[in-house]
This record gives sequence, structure tokens and C-alpha cells, in this order.
Amino acid sequence: MLYYLFEYLESHYKLAGAGLFQYISFRSALAFIMSLLFSTIYGKRIINYLQRMQVGESVRDLGLEGQVEKAGTPTMGGIIIILATLIPVLLISKIDNVYIVTLVVTTLWMGAIGFLDDYIKIFKKDKKGLKGRFKILGQVTLGIFVGAMFYFHPGVTMKEKLPLKYQYVSENGTPVLFADAEKSTKTTIPFFKNNEFEYADVLGVFGEGLKDYAWLIFIPIVIFIITAVSNGANLTDGIDGLAAGSSAIIVLTLGVFAWVSGNIIFANYLDVMYIPNSGEMTIFIAAFVGALIGFLWYNTYPAQVFMGDTGSLTIGGIIAVLAIAVRKELLIPILAGVFFIETLSVILQVSYFKYSRKKYGEGRRIFKMSPLHHHYQKSGYHESKIVTRFWIIGILLAVFTIVTLKLR
Repeated sequence: MLYYLFEYLESHYKLAGAGLFQYISFRSALAFIMSLLFSTIYGKRIINYLQRMQVGESVRDLGLEGQVEKAGTPTMGGIIIILATLIPVLLISKIDNVYIVTLVVTTLWMGAIGFLDDYIKIFKKDKKGLKGRFKILGQVTLGIFVGAMFYFHPGVTMKEKLPLKYQYVSENGTPVLFADAEKSTKTTIPFFKNNEFEYADVLGVFGEGLKDYAWLIFIPIVIFIITAVSNGANLTDGIDGLAAGSSAIIVLTLGVFAWVSGNIIFANYLDVMYIPNSGEMTIFIAAFVGALIGFLWYNTYPAQVFMGDTGSLTIGGIIAVLAIAVRKELLIPILAGVFFIETLSVILQVSYFKYSRKKYGEGRRIFKMSPLHHHYQKSGYHESKIVTRFWIIGILLAVFTIVTLKLR
């Protein structure tokens, strides 16, 4: 909203300083500051309100150190993250941008699913919360929406970089480095020549005419990614600060990709995919990172508030959509490696338990407890040490993700 106001003041009245709102860097910095201030200042008020409403965490005794003391800690703190993200975004971003619209819908939709899950657990006294099939249905519905938006919307395009011999300077002196914008289902894939993979080629094997139906491949992949990442974030949210801190690292890395991919100069210099209008996502990302860091003010050990499914499902959904938007979704197993290994530990634990029970008559375990962070708790590590080390691993994975763009 403020973007359009200052754009009007700049164009009609030449108001000094109004032109700053044309710069994504300025608006991103402003979004980060606004989000951080909101989450730290108003976050405390929201926590106090949750306490008055007796929205406390119900803790099952799993034999973990310090677990009993956490009973009654306010949950549903993901509301802080959602509000601290959306308020700056709605104020200073181009709200008609297709990427911003998709991210706002994702935030509200996943937030609503998570909120309903937490509500059932707390106020209906049902520890299972929202039934799994309804969660999956909500994630699939969002996946169909996001996939359809990114595949069919005319504003979602990319530009192929022209070979050096075809680049030229136009009559008005503007360098022409890229071909015209076009619809495409190309994405980034590490370790391969040109770092690109075209989803349409999967159907092209059965006939060139089938490439027009690439959405049959693209949309199911989007659904799978959103479901997997949101559930991965949900599983990671088990000890103080782990999910919020790990997510901030992942989102900050995606912010670098969004900034570079949306800037024709940087995209050309770094030889990465140029995605017109994607730079606007940097404002959303800046606000989201500010919200996560502000939330950590209250969520680090010992936590004064938990994000609940309201926060964790929303965080996972946003990360998935951001990765798809900047066409880096195939890098998620590396970039979101903390989420991946947490999810994998649960899958391995459950699968091996069922297999061993069938084969030996009793269930056996690979880990002392899953997800993986609980295994280390059971091994005697303090949760603050586990969180810090997982953050360090997350940083290493983020750097490696960026490096993979040059490993061809």
C-alpha cells in the first residue's frame, strides 16, 4: 500500500525521498526492520494474551530432560511469525505481484490449517489434533493452487540467456543479454551441465506434442514438495529454537537466490536463471526472516513460547513455495537438509520398527528416539547444544547449496 502511495507522490509531486520506494533493497531493509520490531515488541503482548487464554502446551512424558518444565508454555506462537511477516509485506510490497499473491495465500492457508490443528489439541483436548487426512488434503489443495499459478499465470516467466555472439546493444543503448520472456517449466538441478532440467522433457519422451501437458508432471511435483517440506518443518519443531533458527538460514539463502534471479545484471554476471519480477519476493523474504529472528527472541532456550503447528506448517509451506518460485526446488534436500534428515530419521525408525516386529516378533529401533534431535537428547546432549550444532550444519548446507550452482 505504501509502495503505491509513494509511487503516486513521486510521479505527481516529486516528493523528496519518495523514489526510495522504487528500490527493492530499500523496501527489503524496511520490511526486515518493521518485522523484527513487531515480533519483538508486540510478540510479548501476544504471548501474554496466549497465557491469559490458557493456550498452554500439553507435554507427553517421553523421558526427556527438561520436558516436564515445558508444560503450560504458551503455544500457537506462529501467530507472531504470520502477523510480523504479512503486515510489512502488505504495506510496502507490490501486492499485485503474482509471487507476492501466492506467498500471502500460502501463509494464510497453511496458517489456518496449523491454527485449526492447535485449536483442536488445546481447546478440544484432543492430543492428535486435526486428523492427518485433513492436513494432507489442505496441503494438496495448496499445492494445486501454487502449481496452477506458477504454470498458467502469464506473469510467471523466465528469460533464456543469449549466447555471447548473439548479445547486442539496442538502439537506445540498453544491453540485450537475454531472449524474450517465455513460459517454461525449467528448473535448477545441481551437478548437471547448464544446471537446468525441463519438466516438459519427461513427457516429451512419449511424443513432442505431450510437452504442452507438462502441468501433469509439474503440479504433482509441487504438491509433493509442499507436503514434504511443511511436514519436515513440523517434525523439526521439537526443541527450543531449532525450527525457527534453521528456517531463518534456509529462507535467507532463498533470499539470495530471489535477489539474484530477479536482477538481470546479477543473473547475467553469475550465469543463473533470470526470472522477471521475482525480485519482489525479496521483500517478503526480508519480512519473514525478521519475523523468525524476532520470534527466536522468545523461543530460544528456555522458550517462553512455542510456535505450534500454526507456525511450523506455515514455515514449511512458505519455504517450499519460495524454492519453487526461484526454481531451486530440486536443491531442497541439500538446502533444507536439517528438515530432510529429521524426516528421514522418522521414516527409517518407523519402517525398521515395523519390519523387525514382523521378522523377529518384537520392534527394534535404529535411533534411541525420533526425530533425530530427540535421539541426541536421549544420548545426554543439552538441547541448546543440539540446536546450535544443527544451526551450524544448516549454515554449511546453505553455503554448499550456493556452491552447487557452479558445480557442473
